[in-house]
Amino acid sequence: MKPCVLPLLLGLAVPLIATTAHAIDSGAAVSTPGIASSLGDVLARADALPALKAVVVARDGAVVVERAYHGHRLSAPTNIKSASKSIMSALVGIAIDRGLLTGVDQTIAPILAGDLPKDSDPRIEAITIGHLLSMQAGLDRMSGQNYGHWVSSRNWVRAALAAPFVDDPGGRMLYSTASTHLLSAILTKVGGRSTLSLARDWLGPVEGFAIAAWDRDPQGIHLGGNQMAMTARSLLAFGELYRNGGRTAAGVQVVPEDWIARSWETRTQSRFSGDGYGYGWFQRRIGGETVHFGWGFGGQMLYVVPSLKLTVVMTSDESAPSARTGYRDDLHGLLAQIIGRVAAG
Repeated sequence: MKPCVLPLLLGLAVPLIATTAHAIDSGAAVSTPGIASSLGDVLARADALPALKAVVVARDGAVVVERAYHGHRLSAPTNIKSASKSIMSALVGIAIDRGLLTGVDQTIAPILAGDLPKDSDPRIEAITIGHLLSMQAGLDRMSGQNYGHWVSSRNWVRAALAAPFVDDPGGRMLYSTASTHLLSAILTKVGGRSTLSLARDWLGPVEGFAIAAWDRDPQGIHLGGNQMAMTARSLLAFGELYRNGGRTAAGVQVVPEDWIARSWETRTQSRFSGDGYGYGWFQRRIGGETVHFGWGFGGQMLYVVPSLKLTVVMTSDESAPSARTGYRDDLHGLLAQIIGRVAAG
C-alpha cells in the first residue's frame, strides 16, 4: 500500500478517529477549584477567537481547566503541524542516549550516503545532527513557498539534500521542515524501524500520550516535523514530560534531563518573529515569564512555563496561517492572561 501523501498536497487535515481515555467531549469549561475559577472568564473570552479549537491548562502535573470551542471536541485529534518538531527533538535526544547516534556533532552525510546528490556541494559533509535540530543546516528552506514543490517530489530526502546552500552549516536560522524530515530519515535508518514505531515505543511510558495519525513520504518515512495528529491532552502529556525534567508522573526517565536543558538553550533566532530557537523549541518572554514553546501552522501551541510549573496547549483550525494574520500573537496574549491569573494565585 502506498504511503498517504494526498492530505499533504491538498493542505487538508489528516482524517482522525482516535480518542484519549479521559478526554472530555463537552464544549463547556471543566475545572478544579482554586486557580481554575479565576481562569474561567479568560477562557470564556477566548471564544471570540473563531479559529480556536481547544485550550488545556495544567499546573504541577494536574489539569486545572480545559475547554473546547466552536463545536470541537477535546477528545478529537487534531493535526499539530510543526509543533511535532518538538517531539522529533525528543526522539533524537533519546536516540543519542541509547547510543544509536553519537551526539549532536555527528555528521549526517555518512548516514544518508545513499541519498546524497552527485557532485554535491562539499559543505554537505559538514552538516550535523545539531544543525538540523536548530535549523542551521545552510540548505535552502523547504517550508513556506517551497513546501508544496518539495512534497510533490518523488523522494523528499533526496530533494532536501539537493537543495542549494544559501548559508554555511551553522549559520543563520533557516526554518525548514526538510531539516526535521532528514532527522526522521536518520532515525529510521539507525533505529531499524519507522519513526512512528520508535515514538510509540520510546514515549510509550508517558501516560496519555498517543499519536493518532502521521503522514509518510513516498518511501514510507514519516514526515518529520509536520502532519502528526493527536489530541490536545496528548500534546499536553508530552509538554508535561518536558516540564518534569523528562520524567513521567511515575518517575520513569524517558527523555534525558540534560537533553531538555540543551533543547531549551537558545542557539539561533527567527528572523520572522525574533524568538530564540533551540533544538525544536522556541523561546520568548510572555507575561513576564520565560516560555518554551512548540508552534505549528494555524496556531497549534504547546507552552511550558517552568517558573510557574505551567503547561498550556492550544489547538486551532490548521487551514489558515497564524503568524502574518496576528492570530499567533492573539494566542500569546491569551497565554499572558493565563500566566497573570496563575501568578496571582
